[in-house]
Amino acid sequence: MLVFLDKLPLMLVIFGCLTLGLAPFFPEPHIWEKIKMLANGTLQKPVDIFDLCFHALPWAVLLAKLARMTLVK
Repeated sequence: MLVFLDKLPLMLVIFGCLTLGLAPFFPEPHIWEKIKMLANGTLQKPVDIFDLCFHALPWAVLLAKLARMTLVK
C-alpha cells in the first residue's frame, strides 16, 4: 500500500480533491454539507454516511500522501 502511495502522482491526488472531493460546487461543496450534518448530529441515513466517505476519500489520500512525503524525506 505504501509503495502505491509513493508512486501516486501528487497532482493527480490534488485533482481528485478539487473535483470529486468538492463536487458538486454549487450551492456549496457536498463534503462541507456532510461535515455540517455530522457536526449537527443529522448524518443518520446510510446514503449520507456513504456520501461523506465517498467525498472524503480523496482528502484522506492527500493527507496520507503528504504525511508519507514528509516522513520519507
